Parts: sequence; structure tokens; C-alpha cells
Amino acid sequence: MTTRIARQIPLDYAGWRLDQTLAELLPDFSRARLQQWIKTGQLRLDDKIVRPRERVLGGEWVRGECTPEVETTAQPQAIALDIRYQDEQIIVLNKPAGLVVHPAAGNHDGTLLNALLHYAPELETVPRAGIVHRLDKDTSGLLVVARTLTAHKALVEQLQARSVKREYLAVAVGAVTAGATIEAPIGRHPVDRKRMAVVANGKPATTHYRIAERFRAHTLLTVQLETGRTHQIRVHLAHKHYPLLGDPVYGGRLRVPAGASAALIQQLQHFQRQALHAARLGLLHPAT
Repeated sequence: MTTRIARQIPLDYAGWRLDQTLAELLPDFSRARLQQWIKTGQLRLDDKIVRPRERVLGGEWVRGECTPEVETTAQPQAIALDIRYQDEQIIVLNKPAGLVVHPAAGNHDGTLLNALLHYAPELETVPRAGIVHRLDKDTSGLLVVARTLTAHKALVEQLQARSVKREYLAVAVGAVTAGATIEAPIGRHPVDRKRMAVVANGKPATTHYRIAERFRAHTLLTVQLETGRTHQIRVHLAHKHYPLLGDPVYGGRLRVPAGASAALIQQLQHFQRQALHAARLGLLHPAT
């Protein structure tokens, strides 16, 4: 199976490297894959074979018949999936807490990607096995997966346009007084590089939340995202002093409500992951 690419480079990209330009214009393919296609001549600039670092002027055409690479770094693994919807274009699944989405350092297998390659072998020719967005390891909930390159492109475009609606359920520590919108930039923590934080030079991030139910020392919230920054809900709510129950990174110390039963105390003490679930997902079907 080949992918036909024909794209004119906008004038705004004058002076950019070709590979950088294509990474922006063709976000459904990794930069490494685009570089390989350029090097092998599968992608040509105005019908000429050039190097990935070639500077563009704007107005040129990039064309090619490209062969997707098979996903060779991850192996299919028989891991149970909770499929909520599927057709020839997409799969919608409910990811359990504890399941990593992509292989990475410390998690080379046993991931959602491995499970998808086993469940739908055709995903080996779709970028990242069709995964177009992610959830943290210990966040549960709905994810959409593209089964074809056409669906992948359509979903990536919707995510970039912020037209995909995502609603989460979250249990925050403390008595949240009212719903609100948080607009605060998120970037790497200045000291602990494994954490994210609200920082002045971070990327814009917007989170909307409202109260669903109040408890004695906790609040159930419905949360909607306009942006999709790493750990966004966890960082934003912790920034407002309402960290998520059980969050091992941003949660702070355990709070036990006065008069709590022994059973509730035990449940709170043993809740070892952030209380966050992706409950709803709204998108335009790629075939529409």
C-alpha cells in the first residue's frame, strides 16, 4: 500500500528546512519517516531529489508515492481491549488505568500499541498504530484509534483544529466552590524535569470545569479541554489548590474527612492513581 502526497509549500515557510516544513504540513507522519522518504527520493521537491535540510522558498510542490514503513519496534501482544465502537475507519476503546499508551523507556512492551497491533494487524502501516491522542498511564477512559491513513489524517486535523470534544470526570481534593475556566500556560517544571507546571514561558492551555457532585472533603468535577497539554488537568487543578485524589505526582498529602468510616479511610489510603477518567469523546467521523 502506498500513500500519494501532493502538497504546495505556503510562502510563510520560506527559509525553512524541507523536513521541518513537511513535519508541520504533514503532521500524521513522523519527521523521521518524512526524512527517510526525502532521502530515498520517494518525496521530491518540484520533481527533484533533494536533501532533508534543503531550504525552501515557498510555492514549490512536494509530490511522491510513498510506502509506509511497517511498525517494527513494537510486537503484537494479546492484551485484552475494551472496545466500545468500531468500524472500517476507527476504533473507540476504553483504556484501563495502568496501561501505557506507547512503548517508551521503562515500558518497552505491554502497551496499548502492542495490543492494537495484535487486535488489528493492518495498523502496522498506520503511523503509531493509529493512535492519534493519548491518556496518561493511570488515567482511564475513551481513546479513538484510526484504522486507515485517511482516517488518521482526518482525526489529526480535527485535533489540531481543537474540534474534538473531550470530557473527563475528576475527583478533586477539597470543597470546590464553583465551576470556572483555567487559562494558564504549561511547560516543564523548572526544577523537576519529569513534572509539568504552570510557567510563564509555557504553551497556552485552557481547562473548563464544573461541579457534578459535592462530598465532605472532595468534589466530583466534569472537565473539558480546549488544549491537550501533558498532564493538563492534573497541573491546572493542582495550581488552583484542588489536586486530584490519588495523584502521586501533583496530589499532595492524603486528606481524610472528619467522621469518615473505616472502610472509606481504607479506600482513600489505597487509591494509588489519579482519579481521572475520560468519559466522553465527540468527533466528526472520518467518513463523513
